[in-house]
Amino acid sequence: MTGEWIGFAAVIGPVILVAVFFWFRYRGRSDMQETIRHALDKGQELSPEIIDRLGNPKAPKDKDFRLGVIWLAIAVGLAMIGFAIPEPEALRGTLAGAAFPFAIGVAYMILHRFADRD
Repeated sequence: MTGEWIGFAAVIGPVILVAVFFWFRYRGRSDMQETIRHALDKGQELSPEIIDRLGNPKAPKDKDFRLGVIWLAIAVGLAMIGFAIPEPEALRGTLAGAAFPFAIGVAYMILHRFADRD
């Protein structure tokens, strides 16, 4: 019985996460359109630049750095799991699994280093 629940959760969990992501994205766009609609109803003049800025806000300058730190922390966490398990093969497997988020974190750090901050 427990194995069935694990399989069910493994399938339904990612589906719920993707659905929540798209719902929040939909809500954000809906709220932005409502804001523009209220501004136009009040008689405000909205230039194309303002509408574009409302629809596509600029990402913070240190976004790459923050994402890099998060991915590196995930890699360190996976490596620490390998050290916590007493089996020697577990360390090898978790280090192999940690290599992927580590590479992504290093790539974000490189992007942050060479990004144009103007």
